[in-house]
Amino acid sequence: MTLKTKAFLFQLLSFAILFIIFRFLVAAYTNLQGFWIPVTAFMVATLLSPQFQSVKTNDGEKLFMKWIFMKGIRQIK
Repeated sequence: MTLKTKAFLFQLLSFAILFIIFRFLVAAYTNLQGFWIPVTAFMVATLLSPQFQSVKTNDGEKLFMKWIFMKGIRQIK
């Protein structure tokens, strides 16, 4: 599995987990109805999910992560 595939899967998995959590929280604790519940959960999950990216460097391909709750960019692999 290439690092680009891993970056895509990490990003998809982190977004999906946050989306499901926030969808249930929005439905339970707000008065939103219908279409607005998943739209709100989508916006919150998009803003709060970490970003993964695969970059080719002189040392080879590396995987990096950037997140709103962490300062700077962290090298994963």
